[in-house]
Amino acid sequence: MLAETYPYYLANQAVAANTDLEVTDKFTGAVATRVALADAVAIDAAIAAAVEAQQPLRRFAPYQRQAVLEHCIARFRARAEEMAVALCIEAGKPIKDARGEVARLIDTFKVAAEESLRIDGETLNLEISARARGYRGFSRRVPIGPCSFISPFNFPLNLAAHKIAPAIAAGCPFVLKPASRTPIGALIMGEVLAETDLPRGAFSILPAHRDGADLFTTDERFKLLSFTGSPGVGWDLKARAGKKKVVLELGGNAACIVDADQHERLDFIVERLVFGAFYQSGQSCISVQRILAHDNLYDELRDRLVARVRRLKCGNPRDEDTFIGPMIDVKEAQRLDSWIQQAVASGATLLCGGGRDGAMLQPTVLEGVDPRQAVSCQEAFGPVVLLQRWNDFAAALADVNNSDFGLQAGLFTHDLRKTLQAWDLLEVGGVVVGDVPSFRVDNMPYGGVKDSGLGREGIRYAIEDMTELRLLVVRDA
Repeated sequence: MLAETYPYYLANQAVAANTDLEVTDKFTGAVATRVALADAVAIDAAIAAAVEAQQPLRRFAPYQRQAVLEHCIARFRARAEEMAVALCIEAGKPIKDARGEVARLIDTFKVAAEESLRIDGETLNLEISARARGYRGFSRRVPIGPCSFISPFNFPLNLAAHKIAPAIAAGCPFVLKPASRTPIGALIMGEVLAETDLPRGAFSILPAHRDGADLFTTDERFKLLSFTGSPGVGWDLKARAGKKKVVLELGGNAACIVDADQHERLDFIVERLVFGAFYQSGQSCISVQRILAHDNLYDELRDRLVARVRRLKCGNPRDEDTFIGPMIDVKEAQRLDSWIQQAVASGATLLCGGGRDGAMLQPTVLEGVDPRQAVSCQEAFGPVVLLQRWNDFAAALADVNNSDFGLQAGLFTHDLRKTLQAWDLLEVGGVVVGDVPSFRVDNMPYGGVKDSGLGREGIRYAIEDMTELRLLVVRDA
C-alpha cells in the first residue's frame, strides 16, 4: 500500500512542505495518497542548488557515479513489489505490466552503471596537410551542466529513469518534474537517491502543476531540457526554452505491416499485435494503432485478432489476470470514445469493443476507417487498433508515412528486400522487423522524427546529449 503522504526532494533532502497534491487510485477514483507540491520558490531553490552542485559533481569520479547507480539497482530490487503496487495504484497499470516496468527500471540503471565508465574521448589525427604537421588532437566529453527533466504519466518509473540514470552517469545535476497524476514512483527513486553520497543539489524531484512550472522550461541556468509527453506541449516548450539544448520524446500512431508470406506465423503475430495494441490499455506512444495486412491473409488475421481481443479481461489492475485497466482518467477515456464514435459515424466498421464505463474503455478494433479521422491520423493513446488491407508494398509504406508522426514502425516479412526497402523509406526513428513497433530495449537509440520528437533516448545516446565535446590541441614540433 502507499504511504499516507510523500515529501518532495529538494537538493537531495526530503521536504514535507505540504500535502496539496492528491494522487488518486485510477481504478476506484478515490484519493490514494497526498504529495508535497512544489511552488516557484522551491523550483528556483532547486535550480540554484543544481548550479552549486555542478563542480562537485564533475569531480565525482566515474567509479563513484557507478556506485550510486549500483546502489539504486540493489534498492529497486529490494523494493520491487512495493514499486509495482504503487505503479498499479497511481497509474491504473495492470500489475503484470507494473512488474515489467520495475524490471525495465532496473535494466535502465544497469545499463547506465555500465556506461558511466565508458564516457571516453578519442585521439584525432590533425596532420591532414603540411600546415598541421606536429599537431595532435584529443577530445573528451564533459557534463553539460544542470538539466531540466519533465516525465510523463504512462511510464512514470522507466521514462523518468531514462533521464535520471544517464544524468548521474554523465555527472549532470538535475531537477525532475514528474507527472502530477503519477508522481509516486519518481519520489521513491528520490528516496533511494537520498541514501547515496551524491553532492548536495545533485538532484531535486519536484511534483508541480504545469501552470506553475514555467522555470523548468525558461530558466537559463538549465543547459538542457528533456521532455517526454504530448506533441503540443513539447513543441511549445521548445519554442520557449531559449538557448538550452532540447530533447523531445513525443507521440506516435505506430503502424505495423503484415506481409503475405506470414500465414504460418499468424498465431504468433496475432498475439504480438494484441500485446502491442492493448498492453497497459494502449497508453504508450509506440502502441500499435494501425495494422496493414496483405489482402491474401487479411480476413484470417482479422478474425483471429478480433476473437483474441474479445477474450481480454478488463477490470481491476491489481487482479493478476487483468490485461486492460482504466485509462489515466475519465476525460481521456471520453476523448478516445468520441473519436471511435466519430469514425463509426463516418463509415468505419466496429468489429469489437466500443463501450465505456467511466475511465474503463473496452479494447476496440475498427476497420475501414477514413484516414482523416482523428482515431487514425492523431495519437489515440488508448485501447484501439485499426485494420486495413494492402496489395502493393510501396503503397503500404506510403500509407505508414502518411502521418504527422514517425516514432517506430513494425514489419512482419521474410523478404529481405522488403526489410531493406522499409528501412530506407519509412519516415520513423526505428523499424522493428519480425515484431511489433511497441518493442523497446532500454539501451537502443529511441526517438522519432516529424511530430514525434527531437533527439534520442537510450542511455548512451542520452549521455551524448548531456555532455559536450571538449577539444585539446597540442603542438609538439
